[in-house]
Amino acid sequence: MARYQRGDRDAFANLVRRHKTKVYNFILRHLRNPSTSEDIAQEVFLRVVQKAGDFKHEARFTTWLYTIARNLCIDTQRKQSLRKHPSLDQPLGDDPEGRTLGSNIEDRHPSSSVERSFVSGQLAGYIMNALDTLPPDQREVFFLREIANLPFKEIAEVTATGENTVKSRMRYALERLQGALSEFEDYARELK
Repeated sequence: MARYQRGDRDAFANLVRRHKTKVYNFILRHLRNPSTSEDIAQEVFLRVVQKAGDFKHEARFTTWLYTIARNLCIDTQRKQSLRKHPSLDQPLGDDPEGRTLGSNIEDRHPSSSVERSFVSGQLAGYIMNALDTLPPDQREVFFLREIANLPFKEIAEVTATGENTVKSRMRYALERLQGALSEFEDYARELK
């Protein structure tokens, strides 16, 4: 980031390459809409460009980046809650990668193993449902830790809470997920 602030355009390209997938995955877990998540991920990096002069090297770049992503997710969720009609890009059902309101195209690439695909899809649904049952503060910490791979100290900075609170939220999230998914251990073993 320091190189980019000094005018090195290649440094920004390196930042995007290094962080775009994790930022997108973090946003996707929050918003559950691939199209909207792509737009928001682009907006995150646009904000990095616009606010590059504001970045102080007292914090890590990833802390700043995920704070921007988190705030944009919150703003998007607020706007979506005010919508009167669903978006055509909104997924049908609980699967964020599933069919949307605007598409009825068949999957032309069937899996080599129908049974494995079925079990995998079923388990993914259970995992998403289990994540949905988490309180928002626990879900957010879980995503920042497991999807974004941020250390607890950075998560505390991003969420503006104490590090021990973050660790506690993660522990409670893991306990809830373990309880919710314990009956599916056999399914998970089948996927190996």
